[in-house]
Amino acid sequence: MKGFDPKFRDFPDYIIGITKEIWEDRGIATLHEYYSDDIVVRSPGSVVLGNQNVIGATMATLAEFPDRQLLGEDVIWSGTPEEGMLSSHRIISTATHLAEGVYGKPTGTKLRYRILADCHAIDNQINDEWLIRDQGAIVRQMGWDPKEYAADLIAREGGKENCVKPLTPKIDQPGPYKGHGNDNEWGQRYADILTRIMNADMGVIGSEYDRAVQSEYVGGVTGHGWQAIDRFWMGLRASFPNAEFKIEHQIGRDDPDMPPRAAIRWSLWGKHDGWGVFGAPTGAQVYVLGISHAEFGALVAGQPQLRREYTLLDETSVWKQILLQNGEV
Repeated sequence: MKGFDPKFRDFPDYIIGITKEIWEDRGIATLHEYYSDDIVVRSPGSVVLGNQNVIGATMATLAEFPDRQLLGEDVIWSGTPEEGMLSSHRIISTATHLAEGVYGKPTGTKLRYRILADCHAIDNQINDEWLIRDQGAIVRQMGWDPKEYAADLIAREGGKENCVKPLTPKIDQPGPYKGHGNDNEWGQRYADILTRIMNADMGVIGSEYDRAVQSEYVGGVTGHGWQAIDRFWMGLRASFPNAEFKIEHQIGRDDPDMPPRAAIRWSLWGKHDGWGVFGAPTGAQVYVLGISHAEFGALVAGQPQLRREYTLLDETSVWKQILLQNGEV
């Protein structure tokens, strides 16, 4: 890979390798090498500007979870080394809550949760990032309800006026990456599926998903079959029935020894004006950042369907936006 350290065999090796080097091998100082000085890191909970702030956040997380592991499940990517590459990296993380931090007093809880991160890299450096942790899974394993955790976090951060504000288009910051992925057929097929679901065409589930589809969703929930797919997407869209759905980025890939795959980064931006997974409608203006991965395959010859789906969003940041606007905090 032109411009990248030759110790990395390919782009997935780079992404998985530096993740382990930074977090598990305690090479936090290598962030000076692997992250640009002016990187923009967006998560649903905040926007972090600059490598020095990323280093601080990394150290704080490792202080709270000193045995944290990040196990790379997949890297779905697009681009070229010369022009820059965008990875959509899916991770299973394990950790034990051993010190006080953003999740409160240490509980000793052993955690398992997923992360999805889109990173743009060129010349051996990441300079733009979108990161979603399954906060719903984390706080539930600690005994919290996501809404209760969001309310408590607002209070611990200094109240409504002083707390860290969740990501919305109004506070987002531009980064150097302006691409939208690639035009591979699997990315387009998955984008069409999600667009149809968001347009209330739930019949697409029966026609495009394998009947034995496995789903891995927010809150660490594993599902099997069409009903789990319908329940998740229906509950989300019903909460924000009039919000604008937008495909922010799409990648499709055909790789040797791997199933056809797709990665979609998407958003919802609009009012919480429906009954769904976020309870009674409040009218709050809410931004939902989501990342979804899909694996396709033909169990029946000639009929490739969606066989595994992974989707993350941050429930606690959605609740934080609702609570900050509806007067409950």
